[in-house]
Amino acid sequence: MFKNLIITSFLGLLAVILGAFAAHALKEILTLTQLQSFETAVRYQMFHAIVLLFVNIYNGFSVKQKNVISYLFFLGILFFSGSIYLIQLTPITAKMIWFVTPLGGLFFIMGWISMITIFIKKSKNQ
Repeated sequence: MFKNLIITSFLGLLAVILGAFAAHALKEILTLTQLQSFETAVRYQMFHAIVLLFVNIYNGFSVKQKNVISYLFFLGILFFSGSIYLIQLTPITAKMIWFVTPLGGLFFIMGWISMITIFIKKSKNQ
């Protein structure tokens, strides 16, 4: 569990750093559309870091459930936000890695579905 919390804390820290980087350094380099895309990646990363804190401190999830949800969200952040960062900060284009961003979104969706499924099962047992 602490491993997940350490990774989650790092992802939250990284979101703050990247958000500040975008607000101060990138606004002179990127177009408005590119900057908005970058900020979307930061926002999704931070939202999911906050959810991961909840997931990993919530006593209603088993260790296995925490790990499954965490890994899905970690992969979502890596593929969704990470691909957007790469597209905006490197010569890599969306055409080169077009499938990576939606794959990250799919991991996010799977993480949310996992939580919904767990909560539905728990509500039936009460």
